[in-house]
Amino acid sequence: MSQRSKPSDLELQVLTVLWQRGPLPVAEIREAVPDGKARAYTTILSVLQVMEKKGLVDHTTKGQANIYHPLVKRQQVMRPLMREMLQNLFGGSPAKAVQSLLESSPVDDQEMAEIRELLAAAERKKKPAPPREP
Repeated sequence: MSQRSKPSDLELQVLTVLWQRGPLPVAEIREAVPDGKARAYTTILSVLQVMEKKGLVDHTTKGQANIYHPLVKRQQVMRPLMREMLQNLFGGSPAKAVQSLLESSPVDDQEMAEIRELLAAAERKKKPAPPREP
């Protein structure tokens, strides 16, 4: 993803809504933006129009409403952002990033189990398979 198409914070919120809920009209996107700030319909519409120019979203017309949908997958956007954050804030250390996350917000038992499973899966992926006997 080029620097020009890198999403702003509000654009990331709009993309998150579209990834979670699927194609939506502007009014529903406006209501669902996760930061909870009251924004004008025209503000969200303007953001979506910029996102179209960046190649992040597109729309179809249904009656009089434009229905917006993402053109990029979550991983296409998140991977470069996470790499940049990891490098800039944690010196490239995933361990420091995880430590910071665990210290900065409460983690319930279910999330801790999910984190353990992700670590186990990463460990399995890292290890080469044992050699087969002929």
